[in-house]
Amino acid sequence: MLKIKTPKTAKAKREVEKRAPKLVENGKKTLILQGTKTSNVLNVVLTELYHLKRGNAIRYTRKNENIRPFESGGETSLEFFSLKTDCSLFVFGSHSKKRPNNLVIGRTYDHHIYDLVEVGVVHFKTMESFSYDKKLAPRVGSKPFFAFIGEGFESVEELKHLKEVLLDLYRGEVVENLNLAGVDRVYVCTAMSSNTVFFTHCALRLKRSGTVVPRMELVEVGPSMDLVVRRHRLPNDGLRKEAMKTAIQKPKKKVKNVSGDVIAGTIGKIYMPDQQVGGIPLSNNAKGLKRERREGKMKKEKNSQESKKQKVDSE
Repeated sequence: MLKIKTPKTAKAKREVEKRAPKLVENGKKTLILQGTKTSNVLNVVLTELYHLKRGNAIRYTRKNENIRPFESGGETSLEFFSLKTDCSLFVFGSHSKKRPNNLVIGRTYDHHIYDLVEVGVVHFKTMESFSYDKKLAPRVGSKPFFAFIGEGFESVEELKHLKEVLLDLYRGEVVENLNLAGVDRVYVCTAMSSNTVFFTHCALRLKRSGTVVPRMELVEVGPSMDLVVRRHRLPNDGLRKEAMKTAIQKPKKKVKNVSGDVIAGTIGKIYMPDQQVGGIPLSNNAKGLKRERREGKMKKEKNSQESKKQKVDSE
């Protein structure tokens, strides 16, 4: 039987709560790791992918012998690392004679493999090979644009799947409002054929256009490469339906000192400070005092009239 460990410290409890299911999930992190054999080109590719996703990625540099995607039993270690690092995306690099400069990009659901896309890297250019004004360098944490050029992204199944995985890989935190001043880069993906995509990273340069809307120019800053789709595996319909479930409505914001009861309905708590009624001075203009003086005057007049009657009767 599996041994269930419970957190014993407050810090461990907070970490467990962070990983618990939520109606609004946290941003996805990416795990970048490699197999037993890699090439120099592939090492640079993995390093630059890590720099592009700095802050939302974890890089493993040790060799992993037991990871073999698309094979039965070869994904157990990958799922273990996903659970250990709490990463929902992964990029695995390997190099062999049959599949040189091989990249496997995949997603996990409940820390189990959801889908996989295997691509080969061809004609790779590093960031250092591009010369440009360093003021145009994209800032860390900025939101990128994505441009998909070509009909293959809508008609070819492999390219449609690659488009979906790339968008999930680079989108980062999901935000509702966006400041255009922070949009300073764009990823351009061009479908060259039914299985080849030209991938490049560009910076946005704003120039005068004579109107309120500036004219935008693209400056290639790297990296740049051709991605050749080799294999891909889609999730089954049942798993896809389960993973795509969303909450019907967002949870209501908790109101302080208000609770609900089935019988009494809404119950509220009101804080009342201690009142020192006896020590409160009363002003002369209070209506209560005026009423008391009026009633006292009427009572005095009534008593005087009664005393006069008694005198007359006695005479």
